[in-house]
Amino acid sequence: MSNRAVGIDLGTTYSLVAAVRHGRPEVLAYHGETLLPSVVGFGPSGELLVGTPARNQLIVSPERTVRSIKRKMGSAERVRLGDREFTPQEISAFILRELKRRAEQVLGEPVRQAVITVPARFSDAQRQATRDAGEIAGLEVVRIINEPTAAALAYGIDRAGSCRALVYDLGGGTFDVSAIELSHGVVEVRASHGDPFLGGDDFDARLVDKLTALIENRYQVHPRNDRRAMARLTAAAERAKIQLSDIPYATVREEHILKRVHFEQEVSREEFEGLIEDLIKRTLDAIDGALADAGWRPKDLDTVLLVGGSTRIPRVAELVHSHLGIVPRSEIHPDEAVALGSAVQGAIIAGEPIDAVLVDICPYSLGIQTYAVVVGVEVPNRFSVVIPRKTAIPCSKTERFFTLYPDQDRVLVRVFQGEGYTVDQNTFLGEFEFTGISPNPSGGQREVLVGFDYDVDGIVHITAHDRFTKRKAGINVTGPKGRLSEDEKALAQATIERTTRESPLGAAIALRRRAEAMLANLREAGKTKEAEELARLVAMLDTAPASEAETTVMDNLIDWMYEHEEQ
Repeated sequence: MSNRAVGIDLGTTYSLVAAVRHGRPEVLAYHGETLLPSVVGFGPSGELLVGTPARNQLIVSPERTVRSIKRKMGSAERVRLGDREFTPQEISAFILRELKRRAEQVLGEPVRQAVITVPARFSDAQRQATRDAGEIAGLEVVRIINEPTAAALAYGIDRAGSCRALVYDLGGGTFDVSAIELSHGVVEVRASHGDPFLGGDDFDARLVDKLTALIENRYQVHPRNDRRAMARLTAAAERAKIQLSDIPYATVREEHILKRVHFEQEVSREEFEGLIEDLIKRTLDAIDGALADAGWRPKDLDTVLLVGGSTRIPRVAELVHSHLGIVPRSEIHPDEAVALGSAVQGAIIAGEPIDAVLVDICPYSLGIQTYAVVVGVEVPNRFSVVIPRKTAIPCSKTERFFTLYPDQDRVLVRVFQGEGYTVDQNTFLGEFEFTGISPNPSGGQREVLVGFDYDVDGIVHITAHDRFTKRKAGINVTGPKGRLSEDEKALAQATIERTTRESPLGAAIALRRRAEAMLANLREAGKTKEAEELARLVAMLDTAPASEAETTVMDNLIDWMYEHEEQ
């Protein structure tokens, strides 16, 4: 039985799975496809769609499809797909389950363990939700690591000597920048900054806003009132953005975007980059913050690594170069660096001979609410730090605190994360009551020891204990709401299992019915050429091997039908 742990980059717009094979990390390509669109949906007959089929359906049935679920991880929000509701963990589990299935097909062996990456600035609740999603998908999540750290592992796997690097990771939905030090295979994160709500999706949205305004002014109609029209505009904006990374102009052309409206508009690279200039410049502040926290200046850097698909936008590299005076590197595929690094970490955990060691840090200060008197002023909501930001993890730290009154035998321990002086400036993580505190043998206020254990996955375990009686109480921080109970996870896993098991047959049957109905309409309309093309694709469902009929052939048929569907 293999103990291989694959690496998974669970991205906002695309997800990947990688593994170390023959001592080298590689992204696993399934039927030539390395990027799995992070899109999930249910077809008209209830069939599960994950990846490209779901992304295609997004244009015609946005109410049965969801994208960018990563931005909802850690929240209590539920997502409606048709007449069903799912948690963000369940939606992510569909994606992870598909990555697991693809990895098993490519590797030819069961995949049970995975290292999953998250943005460095992900909160505890978001990390917990990611772990839940992995478990629901049937994976043992052996480690959760930060995306910039994973990218540094990918770049540093064969490095000799030492290097100070800045990892600039701008993906589809999140942005992180980390100051990394590499020395003889050891990767240490010195500081991290970023924005969990900034990425390529926001760039798309800026272009969508411009295109929408043009349609409204040109045709006196309102596309925002039509979900299908907006889904098509969003897809068109993404295509234009990708094209503009390689060519100076892109044309957005959408026929029948609305009734009697055929929209065509040329967009220049300069025009698009002007729309997003302020968003890109926001990332420069994070660069400065990471360098300041690390105690470095730009001249202390040896290299800058570009990671994430959005770094392909030329203006991004230009601004980073101008700001730091260093030409950034991107020789590792920006979409693949994070997945490759997570595969390296998976190989290390599995005991494979990979010459790299991971050292990570706590991205936020962690502490509790206390009462203090500062320069004669009472501060009842003081934030007392137990684990300072940038502390290497895993780590355990304990601080002592005292009750307000000598006879006080219980306290409410309230836990926060952040950098504010008072708790109202920080993020609340959880609370618990500690009772039965023994009197202080030396008199005065009673003593309570509060300990924080920060594990390798970035999950925090907090305890309060009485050092005289050894009495303890505590919690594992799971974030406010959004965390699934064990029963809820078991139910969700059963749902995922059933849906995944039933889906291929249902999808094939439903697709054939839709294709045959469309074929009849084409023949009736006298469109002989189109009818012959469609008939050939339908026939391939019967002649192709089963594995291909459920994947490549079905994807090709869906793509053709959406392209030729009458508006």
